[in-house]
Amino acid sequence: MAEAVATRESYGKALAEFGAKYENLVVLDADLANATKTDTFKKAFPDRHFDCGIAEANMMCVAAGLSTAGYIPFASTFAMFASGRAFEQVRNSIGYPHLNVKIGATHAGITVGEDGASHQCLEDIALMRTIPGMTIINPSDGVEARAAVEAAINHYGPVYLRFGRMAIPVINDRPDYKFELGRGIQMADGKDVTVIATGMMVEVALRARDLLATEGISARVINIHTIKPLDEEIVLRAAAETGAIVTAEEASVIGGLGGAVSELLSEKRPTPVVKLGINDVFGKSGPAKELVNLFGLTAENVAAKAKAAIALK
Repeated sequence: MAEAVATRESYGKALAEFGAKYENLVVLDADLANATKTDTFKKAFPDRHFDCGIAEANMMCVAAGLSTAGYIPFASTFAMFASGRAFEQVRNSIGYPHLNVKIGATHAGITVGEDGASHQCLEDIALMRTIPGMTIINPSDGVEARAAVEAAINHYGPVYLRFGRMAIPVINDRPDYKFELGRGIQMADGKDVTVIATGMMVEVALRARDLLATEGISARVINIHTIKPLDEEIVLRAAAETGAIVTAEEASVIGGLGGAVSELLSEKRPTPVVKLGINDVFGKSGPAKELVNLFGLTAENVAAKAKAAIALK
C-alpha cells in the first residue's frame, strides 16, 4: 500500500528545507502554526517566522510589505481564512500591485472533517481565479507539495498554494517526476475518455481508470496541479483525442477546475464535460473519509461520470 501523507505536512517540511537554501524566505502565520505545520520552519528559523495572531487580513498586508523589502513571504492559514476572510487584502494589497507573496492555504476542502462547513473551504479556487495574475497550485500528494513550494519560491508574483489536512496516498514518488508550473501531467493514456483531476482526486482518478478498464473502457488521466494558468495544450489535446472529459476536484464545481476546463473548451474545442466536485452545497461535520464517500469523491463515482461523459459524445 502506498505511503499516505497530508500535503500540509509536506508544506511545513518544505518550508524548513528551503529556508536553508533561500535566506530571504520568511513565514507568517495567523496563530495556527501547529495546524498549518509552519511550526517546523519556526523551530529551524525562529527569527524568520512571524505569528500575526488571529488577524489574517493584517497578515496579508504584512506579507505584502515584506515582499517590497526583498523577502519572499509565505502567509499561512486555513484556506477559508486565506481566501475568504482576507480576500480584499489579497486582491488589493497583493494581487493589484502584483507583489511576490505566497499564500499557504491549508485545511482546504471537505477533508477538514469534523471542523465542519464553516471551515471546509470549497470556494477558494473560484475566488482566487478571479484575481488577475494569481497563480493557483493544488498538489496531488506530498511529493508534489514539496515541489510546488520551491516552484512558488522561484516564481515572481502572487501564488496561492492549496493544501489538505487528510493524509493521502503518495503517487509521484518516482525518479522521472518533474514539476513544471503551468504544465499538466499525463498520468496514464487512454482513448475513450479523459479524467482531468487536481489535488487528492488525481489518485482517485487513477483508481477509477482501473475500474473502467475492467469494463473495456480506456481512460486517460491528467493531473492539473496548476489550475491557473491552466495548461491549455494538454486539455485541448485530450479533448481532440478522446472526445469526452470528466473533471474531478475536492472543491465547488462552480468556478473551480471544472469551470476553467469548461470555459476553455467552450471557446476553443466544444467537447462534452461532466464535472465532479461539490455541487453547490456547504460541507458537513464528520470524519473526513466518510465525507469523501458522502459527497461522492470516489473512484466508483469518477467511473460513473466517465461513462456519462462518453454517452454525450
